[in-house]
Amino acid sequence: MNKLEYKILLADDDEDDRAFFKEALDELLIPVNLTTVNDGVELMDYLSKSNNLPDILFLDLNMPRKSGFECLTEIKKIDKLKHLAVIIFSTSLDLKIIDVMYENGARYYVQKPGDFYKLKKVIERAITLSSTTNSQQPKRNDFILQP
Repeated sequence: MNKLEYKILLADDDEDDRAFFKEALDELLIPVNLTTVNDGVELMDYLSKSNNLPDILFLDLNMPRKSGFECLTEIKKIDKLKHLAVIIFSTSLDLKIIDVMYENGARYYVQKPGDFYKLKKVIERAITLSSTTNSQQPKRNDFILQP
């Protein structure tokens, strides 16, 4: 997936988190085109209508109307979406939840860092790894990305 520009989709209901994410992306040397949606219903609507799917979806778990877990489950059942690189992007680091996300086909799991430098590093790492793994989910030990 080495591209001239990566299409990134961020699904997160928190306006501050979306702004923080965009700021971090703007400072990276990776060329990206960022689209954001505010909740799971908006996400699934966007994905179902889009002819220009993202390369990577950063997906928050705790969203109103439809959770990230519900969205991931739906995404993996839809033929045109099941190979989409979904990176869970959540404040939680609950190992039971992480195991479920892994079993349901998420590519990576990232705990949202509060530190801007760490956020930039983990986003850059997630994009780089997703672009070089050829749609393969890593082994469980490598599923959680750290900055």
